[in-house]
Amino acid sequence: MITQDIYELAVQVGANLSERKLKLVTIESCTGGLLAGAITDVAGSSAYFERGFVTYSNEAKMELVAVDPAILQQYGAVSAEVATAMVVGGLQNSRAQVGMAITGIAGPEGGTLLKPVGTVYFAWKVLDGPVVVAHKVFFGTREEVRWQAVEFALHSLILTTPFLSFS
Repeated sequence: MITQDIYELAVQVGANLSERKLKLVTIESCTGGLLAGAITDVAGSSAYFERGFVTYSNEAKMELVAVDPAILQQYGAVSAEVATAMVVGGLQNSRAQVGMAITGIAGPEGGTLLKPVGTVYFAWKVLDGPVVVAHKVFFGTREEVRWQAVEFALHSLILTTPFLSFS
C-alpha cells in the first residue's frame, strides 16, 4: 500500500516534471508497476506520465523495450547492464524525455550469494543526458523490498537528476 511519504515524493516528481514540461516513462520488473501506480495516484499525472512498461519476464524485456538477449544471457536480468538497456529501450519506445527502470530480486526466493534477495538495480535518463545507474540491497519482506525500491526511485528522480532538481 502506498504510504504518505511515497505519495508526497510522487507529487514532487510530478511537480518537477510539469514545471519543465517533461514526460516520464517507467520500466519496471521486480516492482511490477508499483512506481507507475505511485505516480498515477497523483491527480493530474496524465500531464507528465507518458506510459509504464511492466517487463517482469525476460521475454517482456526483449519484446517491449528491446533488451538484447545477449545482455540478459551475459549479465542476468538483475544487473546494471539490463537496467541500462531497459531505460534506453523504454525511452525509445515512448514519447517520454525521462525514464526510470527498476530490476531486482524482491524475494523471498531467487537470491544468490552474489545477488541476494533485496538486490535492485536502477537506471534513469533525462533528455540527452547520460544513463545513471544505482545498485541497492534492501532488507525486509517482499512487499517492503518492492516499496523501498519505489521510494528510492522517486528520491533519485528528485535528488540526483540535475535536470529535475530545484537546487
